[in-house]
Order: sequence, then C-alpha cells, then structure tokens
Amino acid sequence: MNESTRQDLGLLFLRISGALFLLWVHGLPKLLNYSEQLQLIEDPFHLGANITLLLAIFAEVLCPLLIIAGVLVRLACLPILAVLLIALLVVHPEWTLFEGQFGWLLLIIFTTLLISGPGRLVLGQRFS
Repeated sequence: MNESTRQDLGLLFLRISGALFLLWVHGLPKLLNYSEQLQLIEDPFHLGANITLLLAIFAEVLCPLLIIAGVLVRLACLPILAVLLIALLVVHPEWTLFEGQFGWLLLIIFTTLLISGPGRLVLGQRFS
C-alpha cells in the first residue's frame, strides 16, 4: 500500500469515526428527543429554543452525514466548528480543559478535516 493510499484511508477513518461520534452522542439524541431537548438547549443568542435546536440538529446530524459520505466535507465542517466554538467559548466558558475535552477533541478532528479535505475515498469527488 503506498503512502497516498494510507493517507486516504486515514482521512476516511477520521471522517467516519469523528462524524459518527458527533452524530451518535449529540445529533441523534437531539433529533429523537426533540421536545425534551427544547426544554434543555441553551439559547446564547436569543434566537429562540426552536431555531437554536434546529441549527444544532443541522450541524450535528446533516453535516456529519455529508462528511461520512465525503460530500461537501470542508463546507460541512463549518457549522460543526461554529457550534463547538459557541458551546466552548460562549455557553460554557467556565469549563476547564478537562470538562471540555470532548468538545476540544471534536474541534481538532473537524478542523483537521477542514484543512486537509476528505481525501480521495468519497462518494462524489466533484462535490468534496
């Protein structure tokens, strides 16, 4: 296996594992428990709980699915990074590095994908 193939496999693994993790831990619970999440979600910009939750679902459900498929990966990273930065710097500024480590690790993963792109193992090369 050549170096280029190993890099593409590494990016595929990073894309799928990071996106599935975000989808499973944050996205699907918001989507499947929408009414309950409306009562719990922070609304730091006073957009209303409904709009804030819909934006979070967009970033944590739709964007990870695009990333897994390798479609519009760099663009799909942007809403995820925005939600993570808002959560870490605006909603929970009191968190220590230890308390926010999951968010910081996701920030590292999706910033890496933003910089590197998806690699060659994607559904549609034209749209990556």
